[in-house]
Amino acid sequence: MGNLIFAGRALVADLLPTIVFAILIALHVDVRIATGTSVAVSVAQIVLQGLVWRRPIAPLQWASLGLVLVFGAAGILTNDARFLMAKPTLIYVIVGVVMLKRGWMNRYLPARAAPVADIATTFGFVWAGLMFGSAALNIVLALLLEPKAWAAAMSAWGLVSKIALFLIQYGWMTAVGRRRAAAAGVAFPTT
Repeated sequence: MGNLIFAGRALVADLLPTIVFAILIALHVDVRIATGTSVAVSVAQIVLQGLVWRRPIAPLQWASLGLVLVFGAAGILTNDARFLMAKPTLIYVIVGVVMLKRGWMNRYLPARAAPVADIATTFGFVWAGLMFGSAALNIVLALLLEPKAWAAAMSAWGLVSKIALFLIQYGWMTAVGRRRAAAAGVAFPTT
C-alpha cells in the first residue's frame, strides 16, 4: 500500500494546480479567481521545488504550468462556454505529447519497481493513448452536448478512466514483479 501512496502522491503533486482549479470551479468560484489561484499554486510549486529544495522539475510539471498560464488567460479573456469546453482537448493533446517521452513515468516508481521499469515505460505510452482518446472524446462531447451535460460526462470520464488505468497498471506491475522474482528465485520486495 505504501508504494501505491508513493506513486499517487507524486501524481497529485504534478496535477495539483489542475485539481485546485477543478475544486474551485466545482464550488462555483469565479473563473478568474480559480485561474489565478491555480496559477499561483503552479508557480509556487516550481519555485519551491526548483529554487528552494533544488529538485529537478518534471516535464509534466512544466507542461502543467504552461497550460495553466496559457489556457487560464485564454479562458478569462474569452469567457465563451464553447471555448472553455473545447479547451481540455488541447490540454489532453499537449499532456499526451509530453507523456510520449520514454521514461517519464520513472519518477513515480518506488525503488522496488526497478525490475519492472520496462513495463512502466510501456504504460507511459498507454497513458499517452488515454490522453489522446480523452481529447477526441472531449471535442465530440463539447460539440454535441450542452455545458451541464458535457461537464458531468467529462468529469466522470476523467476521474473514472484515470483511476481505472492507475489501478490496472499498479496491479499488472505488481503481478509481473512477483512472477519475475519467483522465476529468478528471489523474494519479491514488499517495501
